[in-house]
Amino acid sequence: MTKFLVVGANSFSGSHFVRRILMEGHDVWGLGRSPEPTSPFLPRLWGSKNPGKFVFTQIDVNEPESSLVDLLQEVHPEVVVNFAAQGMVAQSWDQPWDWFRTNTSGLSKLLHHLQTLSGLKKYVHVTTPEVYGSTDGWVKESFEFAPSTPYAVSRAAGDWHVMNLHKVRGFPAVLTRAANVYGPGQQLYRVIPRAFLSGLLEEPFPMHGEGLSTRSFIHIDDVVEATYLLSLSDAVGETFHISTNELVSISDLVSQAQSLLGRGEASVLRLPERDGKDEKYQLDSSKIRSQLGWSDTVSLSEGLEQVRDWVVENLPIFREMPRDYIHKS
Repeated sequence: MTKFLVVGANSFSGSHFVRRILMEGHDVWGLGRSPEPTSPFLPRLWGSKNPGKFVFTQIDVNEPESSLVDLLQEVHPEVVVNFAAQGMVAQSWDQPWDWFRTNTSGLSKLLHHLQTLSGLKKYVHVTTPEVYGSTDGWVKESFEFAPSTPYAVSRAAGDWHVMNLHKVRGFPAVLTRAANVYGPGQQLYRVIPRAFLSGLLEEPFPMHGEGLSTRSFIHIDDVVEATYLLSLSDAVGETFHISTNELVSISDLVSQAQSLLGRGEASVLRLPERDGKDEKYQLDSSKIRSQLGWSDTVSLSEGLEQVRDWVVENLPIFREMPRDYIHKS
């Protein structure tokens, strides 16, 4: 078994990944800046008890490093998977320094301390296609960066730092860029759970622009499987796209959600388009398919049904919760 450290273990993707590796019996240490959320947003608590051991420590990588250093020296992880990032695109224009603080400066401190560890076999950096800007056609991992928002610029800077550490110092890093990830347990302000919640509560769905931008939505189970395969593979110094080959517009996505609720046309609140909004992401994922034998297995229709059922099951809780993003500095 492998000793894993998962940074951002309470995030949507991080918690699903923790659940996946606990099922395999690995020992897992998780850290995050926020306390653990309620169980609807903590997939590792769903279902039967998993054989692996999990220990969570609340640590903010932006704060003084003594707690982080102590944890690293205590655990000496063999694999570190980093899901931690300050997300949200539109809001990054308001206080961009918060995004750079976490996604660039905080990341550099974490990486500095990871380099001192003996026995570290792999660092998996979970990043974003936002670094490419809007793409035209299916792009490969070598596509040049053209970030269009403070969020994307902060992630691009972090990615360059990771890649440079491998190139100059041989740091055992591998990077993943997944298309739009979704599934049960996602934050309520994200487009898919928000679409179902709006329909169930008979509230208008907040639509930026005309909803014509297209995305390739990929189920979280497929993403964590790809991430798990990469974490134990021999690949270092490379980037891998994790994506489906199915595109859908935001407008059509909301319509599909309404249909699964047995509703007619969605009620929409039209909002101005977001600054720097990328119209399309098309990630060519042939590399991970050919090198690791990975493939996506959850169709969009099946995944949407799962999210619908999760929202319906937890509706009494969700109706009392904020449905808009609340920024934490």
